[in-house]
Amino acid sequence: MLGKVGKIYGETALIKLIAIGLVVGIILALFVPFVIPFIAVFGKLFVNALKGVAPILVFVLVMNALSQKSESSSSMKPIIQLYVIGTFCASLVAVTASFLFPTSLNLQTEGAEITPPSGIIEVLQNVIMNVVDNPIHALTNANYIGILAWGVIMGLALRQAGENTHKVLADLAKAVTQVVQWVIRFAPFGIMGLVADAIGTSGIDALLGYAKLLCVLLGAFFSVALIMNPFIVWLKLRMNPYPLVFATLRESGIYAFFTRSSAANIPVNMSLCKKLRLDENIYSVSIPLGATINMAGAAITIAVLSLATAHTLGINVDMPTALLLCLISTVGACGASGVAGGSLLLIPVACSSFGISSDISMQVVGVGFIIGVLQDSCETALNSSSDVLFTATAEFAQRAAKGELKPSDLIPR
Repeated sequence: MLGKVGKIYGETALIKLIAIGLVVGIILALFVPFVIPFIAVFGKLFVNALKGVAPILVFVLVMNALSQKSESSSSMKPIIQLYVIGTFCASLVAVTASFLFPTSLNLQTEGAEITPPSGIIEVLQNVIMNVVDNPIHALTNANYIGILAWGVIMGLALRQAGENTHKVLADLAKAVTQVVQWVIRFAPFGIMGLVADAIGTSGIDALLGYAKLLCVLLGAFFSVALIMNPFIVWLKLRMNPYPLVFATLRESGIYAFFTRSSAANIPVNMSLCKKLRLDENIYSVSIPLGATINMAGAAITIAVLSLATAHTLGINVDMPTALLLCLISTVGACGASGVAGGSLLLIPVACSSFGISSDISMQVVGVGFIIGVLQDSCETALNSSSDVLFTATAEFAQRAAKGELKPSDLIPR
């Protein structure tokens, strides 16, 4: 009987299980409040499991990604530039939305260490000191800035290593990702406990706070997809960008919304590139690369949730610090895991620049999983559709410079 239940659970889509866990947590908290202390344990277990695996995940994935040798091609440079520009602009949109619509979260801060920085100088000092932290100390104390820095350094140093070393690193990255997938598979129970605990502590108002946060996130996602990205495309092509934008959202974004995995959407994106009559030698490299580093949606998630945490704790974030957060979000997003909810595990990287401890930032990760039913689906749709959009834009821009581009070329066939 247990084996059958386990098989059904394993074969059911995670998004459905999370939605069920969310509803069950609300029902139990409202109608059977005496069980809250028992099911709240699931939420604590889930958050602690994330805290345990996140430092290793960031270090291994970033090191592996930078150690792998990639093909050098002049045709790839404009695509990579668009990937980086698009991700940075998305973080700017996220920061702007967070300042216009500040949100507060229900966080347990008793006993947690909170040392708000006084300004940009102290933030920069914290970042620099965290960068040069001992790598073992950084891993054991969840210093994500240091972990990210050492991952970059080790990745670049290992680029000249032998093929067997690269294979070991790739296998290690797959193994860590598999562990994360196991932890995230526990998310429905964790969310049930987190939601029940939040309602039991703060009432139904806690969920209303999450609803406002979700609205800010979705607003930023749609603003980037329908305003910012089309503007970038128009700057490159000087043509109406919306036929291409809508085509990528329709034929890539919708699939990614349901799969919630940029990696799983790679075949869909390559098929769309073929319909757009792009150069296969280019998109066969740029699409898999985009599934790894082109993470505008992840940058939005990291920036919005980090600023919501700062606002909750009463930390004043000035404009220079906000711009630094955009840079951190952009770099962090490029190291986001390809699994569902992978961007949430990069939130502590940004939070640590504000002096926010791992105990608090990992609670925010838990909040992210609560709203992840919509947040992660929309984030992945933006990430994946942008891969095709910017790959096509870079190639179309070269054709436009030669006078060979027609408006009809922007429509898939």
